[in-house]
Amino acid sequence: MKALIFKRYGKSDQVEFADIARPKPAPNEILVQVHAAGLNPIDNMIPKGTFKPILKFDLPATMGSDLAGVVVEAGSRVTRFKPGDAVFASIFDLGTGALAEFACVPEDAAAFKPANLDFVQAASIPMVGLTSWQALKERIGLEPGQKVFIPAGAGGIGTFAIQLAKHLGAKVATTTSTGNVDLVRSLGADEVIDYKTQQFEKVLRGYDAVLWTVSDAIERSLGILKPGSRIVSLVGPPDAAFARGRGMNAFMVLLFGLLSRKIIRKARKAGAAYSFLFVHPDGGQLAEIAGLLAEERVRPVIDKVFPFDQAKQALAYLEKGRARGKVIVQMK
Repeated sequence: MKALIFKRYGKSDQVEFADIARPKPAPNEILVQVHAAGLNPIDNMIPKGTFKPILKFDLPATMGSDLAGVVVEAGSRVTRFKPGDAVFASIFDLGTGALAEFACVPEDAAAFKPANLDFVQAASIPMVGLTSWQALKERIGLEPGQKVFIPAGAGGIGTFAIQLAKHLGAKVATTTSTGNVDLVRSLGADEVIDYKTQQFEKVLRGYDAVLWTVSDAIERSLGILKPGSRIVSLVGPPDAAFARGRGMNAFMVLLFGLLSRKIIRKARKAGAAYSFLFVHPDGGQLAEIAGLLAEERVRPVIDKVFPFDQAKQALAYLEKGRARGKVIVQMK
């Protein structure tokens, strides 16, 4: 089968198409014929070795994390899915990839595709949906009436997280460029900061939570928070709790503790709690997200769709950081 792979870490020219063996599902897995794959910024970071100490791949490795497609084979212990079922899933951090004609997916990572979404729309959801769910519902525990700041509202995470936060009853502030103000308002953002003309830390006050999604200095967000607030960062620095949760050795726990010590100390001084979030696949959560999509309480936001043979161009386009919503690769 055809797949987009990377052969070694460090150079973008190591990413190429290859013919590789069609995978065989384990007893707890389904084999999915991939119809579309959603791209995420981390897909560009992994081949560069950015997450080499954290994510383990057997090289050469297939790229991509999010997929939507049709089950063609089910392992002997699979009970929820059968051949012909339309599904979607994130296979991030599972040592395999979605940018291929076929992919094996653990049964507990998959969910039925919402009937009102096509495969391209469904492929745009898993990682941004799960990240938003795990950050806003699990880690922050966002409640009706609370205020949350989600910068970069027009990006892949932002477009979904704003909608989920509004569904949870929160007031949402975000940042975006002038041309995207109408988009983020249409998703439910209550307060929109045009970062080209304003600094959010000079405008916002009394926020209960921050979902930090950008590479800017996270310390900028501390001044908008009230006592008892939470900061969840998707971009780091990773903390000791993250290292312990992944079963890393004592050296890595110490290292990540040192990396996060400054922001944790500053957050505490501001009366806030800091944590780093690394999304994990979860078919149960994805099924709940599918319910929100089916009821049109949230909707996909897609910037551009590329054919499979232009997957490298799709990754390059995403890396420019200007996409409004998600970038998708369509297999068929």
